[in-house]
Amino acid sequence: MIEGAGGRDTRDPGEVAGKIADRLVTHWAGRSISRPPLLITQGDPLEPRGISAITPRVAQRLNVLRGLVCLDEAIAPYHARDADRSGVVVEFRYSQFEAVLEAVRPGAVGALQVAVDEAIESKNNRRHAQGMPPLRDYFRDFAMLQEVTKAACRQLCGEITVAHTDAAVHEFSVTSFYTVGLALGWIEREEMMMGY
Repeated sequence: MIEGAGGRDTRDPGEVAGKIADRLVTHWAGRSISRPPLLITQGDPLEPRGISAITPRVAQRLNVLRGLVCLDEAIAPYHARDADRSGVVVEFRYSQFEAVLEAVRPGAVGALQVAVDEAIESKNNRRHAQGMPPLRDYFRDFAMLQEVTKAACRQLCGEITVAHTDAAVHEFSVTSFYTVGLALGWIEREEMMMGY
C-alpha cells in the first residue's frame, strides 16, 4: 500500500514514483516475499498530481497489478464511482475488509473506531489551540478505510509493505492516522517504508 497526499502534492509524480519504486525494490530485497506484490489503492480519483498520479506509475515501474478498496456506497456514494481503476484486477468494499478483521479478532473494528476517534479528538484539540477549525467529518471514514484496509490486507496476505510518498507526514492528514494501526499492533514498524 502507498499512502500520501492527494492533489495538493505539487511534486512531479513520475519522479516520486520512481524513487518509491526503487526504495520498494531495496526494501523487498532484504525480505523473503512469498507472493507476488499487489499494489492496493484506496479509491482516489485520478488527478495530475498526488497519490492517484503516483500509484499507477509505481505499479507500472514495478510491473505489478493493482487492487482497489473503496468505501461502501452507503458511506460515500461518490467514492467507488470516481475511483481510478487503471490496472486494477480486484476490487473490494470497506465492509468486506471490516468482516475480515472481525473474523480474526471480534471487536477489532470497534477498537479501531475508538482509537481513530481519540486521534481525531487529539488533533482537533491541537487545531483549536492553533486557531484552526476541526477536521472535517469525512476524516473519520477515510482514516478507518486506511487502517482497516492495511490490517485486513496483512491478515489476508500474511505480509504487507506500507510506503508513504513523503517522509514528512502532515499531522492533520488522513495519512497521519497510520499511527493508530501501529499502536494497535495491526501493522509492524518494519513493514513501514516512510517516504523516500
